[in-house]
Amino acid sequence: MPTLTIRNVEQEIHDFLRQEAARHGRSMEEEVRTVLRQTFKTRGRRTAADTAQAIRLAFANVEGGADFEIPERERGDLEAPPSFTKEE
Repeated sequence: MPTLTIRNVEQEIHDFLRQEAARHGRSMEEEVRTVLRQTFKTRGRRTAADTAQAIRLAFANVEGGADFEIPERERGDLEAPPSFTKEE
């Protein structure tokens, strides 16, 4: 497993982690791992629905909405798909 070293932690944060670790009956190292795991579970894994909701919230207060007309495209306007075969 990888190792993570964190230097120059503010004294207030260090003291808080030490107290929380004691309260939970675990080492400071395990306390930090637990905090990181909990943060990852709540913020690290985002689903497509989470992303869509975040976009909706970001644009919820756009004045006049986000309605605009998308022009029609001719089939010939599209670029040819990329070729992955070796050219000779």
